[in-house]
This record gives sequence, C-alpha cells and structure tokens, in this order.
Amino acid sequence: MNAPLNHPIPLLELDVLRTFVAIAETGSFTAAANAVFRTPSAVSMQIKKLEEVLGRSVFSRDARSVTLTADGEVLLGYARRLLALNREAVSKFVAPDISGVVRLGSPDDYGERVLPSVLKRFAQSHPAVMVDVIIDSSISLRKRMHANQLDIMLLTCSEQTDSSNVEIMLTEPLVWAGAKGGCAHLCDPLPVSLWEDGCAWRGSALRALDESGRDYRVAFMSAHTSGQRAAIMAGLAIAPLPKSFIGDGLVELGAKDGLPELGSYHLGMVVAPDASAPVRAAADHIRATFDEFSSTGRF
Repeated sequence: MNAPLNHPIPLLELDVLRTFVAIAETGSFTAAANAVFRTPSAVSMQIKKLEEVLGRSVFSRDARSVTLTADGEVLLGYARRLLALNREAVSKFVAPDISGVVRLGSPDDYGERVLPSVLKRFAQSHPAVMVDVIIDSSISLRKRMHANQLDIMLLTCSEQTDSSNVEIMLTEPLVWAGAKGGCAHLCDPLPVSLWEDGCAWRGSALRALDESGRDYRVAFMSAHTSGQRAAIMAGLAIAPLPKSFIGDGLVELGAKDGLPELGSYHLGMVVAPDASAPVRAAADHIRATFDEFSSTGRF
C-alpha cells in the first residue's frame, strides 16, 4: 500500500538505489553484491527494505534469473537520475580543490556523441581541470593505456572480447544499417563497409556473415563513423552500427532482408589504477552521462 497522505513520505537511500541498479544491470544478486562490495544476504536485505518502503515488488525472481517488474522499470529511471544527481552535487563542492590534467581517450563514434555532454558538465563543475582528449580506434587506445599515455579510456568490446578490467557503461544491439530506399543489401556478393582490424563491430559482422554462409565483399573501409555513414548513404554498402545510431536517412536491416543477427556489443571504460582526484571526478561524470542515457535514451 502507498503511504497515507498525512504521513511523511519516506526517503530512498542512495546505497540501496545503487544496489538496486547493480542488480537490474547484472541480472543477478550475487554479481551485484560483488559490484557494490556487499554480501549477497546484505543485498537481499536492502532490496527487501526497498520493497517495504515502496509497498511494491521491484524484481521478479525464479531459479534462473532476476528481472524487473513494471514498477521496477519505473524505479530504475528514477534511481539512475538520483545517483547521477548525487555525483554531480558532490562534484560541485569538491571542485574548488581539484586541478590538474585528465588524458581521455575515446573512439570517434562515441567521441562525437558522448564527449560534448561530458566535457560541458565537467568544465562547469571543475573549471581548473584541463582535459586532453585523444580520438583513436579502440585497439590503439588500448596500446596508449598500456603505455600510461591515458588516464581514462572509452572503448568498444564485443561479446567475445576479454572485458575483465573494463567497467561496462552501455550494452546495445548491433544492427545492419542501410540507406533508406537503398538496395545494396540485395547485391550478391553483399557489399559491406567496415572499420579496421580489431574493431568489435567489424569482428561481429564478419563472424555473423561467415557463420550464415552469406557471400560478401568489403566494398568500403573507414576508421571514422562519418565515413561509414557516407558509404551507406551513397548506396555503396551496408554496415554494422549500434541500434541507437540508426536515423537521418538510415534504416535497420535484418532477417527479413536475408541478413544474419549481429548480437550486442559493449561500450566500456577503463580508469588508470593510480587515478588522481581529477581523473576520478571525470570518470564519475562519464558514469553519470551514461546513467542518464540509460534512463532517457539521449546523451
């Protein structure tokens, strides 16, 4: 039951919301317990307390999985926004004591979409910190991180990539993108546009085509998303893109067009183990940006 109107509305604890979000994202109480550094029994108690406060069930549980209820889906959006606001509020107060340089690396596709929002918010709350941005391929960024040339790295990972030291920011379906009204997908062999070796999207596309037995040829290559879009829009080829990239003259192609499923990919973040205060603050802003994207669908 909802709290009577003449009683004070109970407050939601941020630690409990952090645990709730971790369970929603991992689909497991055990995995969430590891993520928030609590025991599984403590996590269960937190969710029990949360459900008692709300008077609603937020998870459906069976022997194999944990899924959000309809009420849980609604709460997830609020929880992510509250956690993001908390990070931002804390940053406002610690910002005067933080100065220095943050070396941030990102692939160009997400550099265009994510970094403007991150850099704007970060500059407002941390005006004394300089951010040095490097746009490069994920494979090159890994090398730079290994050589201690970066403090934070965003990178794309396939489901087959070892992501053990990577903090997953986003998991999204990969789809085939074609020009609206185009016919490149009808050609035989299939003309595809791809990134360079080492790209997670390229690997998923070639693996899917090989497994399906579809004959194809690499008709266009570019290391930049703008080049990929140009090839698609010109009708030269189709290309694997994240589902959220579809729009502006592009259409999603799939099984009905004779194309194999591509599965999903991850966008991850790696933070240097000896991260300074400015680096940790920048990483929190990136987390907040992706939290908001998860709840609103917009960067």
